[in-house]
Amino acid sequence: MGLAALLVLADGRFPAGGHAHSGGAEAACKAGRIHDAATLAEFCRGRLHTAGLTAAALAAAAALGLDPAALDAAADARTPSPALRAAARKLGRQLLRAARATWPAAELDALAAAFPRGAHQPVVLGLTARAAGLGALDAAHVAAYESVSGPASATVRLLGLDPFEASAVLAHLAPDLDAVAARAAEAGLLARTEGPDSLPAPSSPLLEIAAQIHADWPVRLFAS
Repeated sequence: MGLAALLVLADGRFPAGGHAHSGGAEAACKAGRIHDAATLAEFCRGRLHTAGLTAAALAAAAALGLDPAALDAAADARTPSPALRAAARKLGRQLLRAARATWPAAELDALAAAFPRGAHQPVVLGLTARAAGLGALDAAHVAAYESVSGPASATVRLLGLDPFEASAVLAHLAPDLDAVAARAAEAGLLARTEGPDSLPAPSSPLLEIAAQIHADWPVRLFAS
């Protein structure tokens, strides 16, 4: 498979549950850190080069066939917030359900058996890409894009931002997306010899803190 499978996996209508999560945008909007297209672009760029790079590297490593249990442990170590770990596993469980129906594979069945409550979403994404016949760079591109497309889409709903402006933000991030995906794919290749500990682990403490605060809100539009 090739480009067509990549488009299916990256499609926002693929039933992986991402529509229910804002990627930290809801908390950022309430705090005033996102209030227009310019601040959305700043938020997305920061998220892409931190949480996005981490997710893309994990997905690339999984697509290359690294041990998913070891990668899941690496994802846990890179996610200090319990709220974000829970969200990542919930998203992973939903993605795995969709992936097993779309691209049945023994590796996906084994992952479901090993992690009945869900593995981290980037790990599942990488194995899904592998099952779909895609490579490490493909998986990294999808993970990197998801890290910014979710917040952009959520901000349209949260602020009533013009969807044309939100799309323009994503389009202007294209060079950064390509660079992060390439770096993540290289990191995945290195991890085959150096192990998962060599994968990137850039810090995004404000996202972690905001996620914990957001999880305690009595009323919220998004799950995370």
